[in-house]
Amino acid sequence: MRTKELTGRKVLLIAVAAFGVILAANLTMLFAATGTFPGLVVKNSYVASQEWNLRASEQRALGWKAQAAISGEGLAVRMVDAEGHPVLGLTVSVVIGRPASQAEDRRLELVEDAGIYRADVDLAEGLWRVEIHGSDAEGRSFKAEAELFAKAAS
Repeated sequence: MRTKELTGRKVLLIAVAAFGVILAANLTMLFAATGTFPGLVVKNSYVASQEWNLRASEQRALGWKAQAAISGEGLAVRMVDAEGHPVLGLTVSVVIGRPASQAEDRRLELVEDAGIYRADVDLAEGLWRVEIHGSDAEGRSFKAEAELFAKAAS
């Protein structure tokens, strides 16, 4: 049996092929990553950080809390004050989407039903990110975030 000689040309072809495979894998991952989530939560993080403390102290003063749940009937958000009483008469909306992608994001206006704000929405099974925005007639506003798990419909 005759052994083949390893020439400089063969070494070059092996090196080019190896780096080609690495480059193809990296480009595939790059396009997959940038195509699903841009990485931006706010447009200007400096301005957002300056306003965050002010909004946080205003929300603490309100004492409102939001409790969100997903069921077969859709999304329900219960808004309560510091004493645990329902906060009535709010305008409540949510932005609901997946944690790692903005492709399925949608904005929903919730309707008040005896202190619980509801929206009919059919969600696929899995983890969902919910941004809750509430405001009253006096201009006071509230924002909360939650992650909820939707179970498959039975």
